[in-house]
Amino acid sequence: MEKIFMYTLSTCPWCRKTKQFFKEKNIEFNFVDYDLAGEEEQDKIRDEMSKYGNVAFPFVKIGEEVVIGYDPDKYSKLCGLTEGK
Repeated sequence: MEKIFMYTLSTCPWCRKTKQFFKEKNIEFNFVDYDLAGEEEQDKIRDEMSKYGNVAFPFVKIGEEVVIGYDPDKYSKLCGLTEGK
């Protein structure tokens, strides 16, 4: 299984749905809540995210692929899950 990492906002409902998606599928992931990070870490996060276009949340990296926004179909495809499960 590809390594999954995400940048989220603690107050974002789509970010919560994204975390819930992976929890329900029993897929391990790591995340950083951007809004709870220190200023220096936020600068690093913005720099990394801007390499992929928009700075938008949730920002989900599955292996080397990036999905911006809540997109369970893409998450499923990239994780090798049957779509719709």
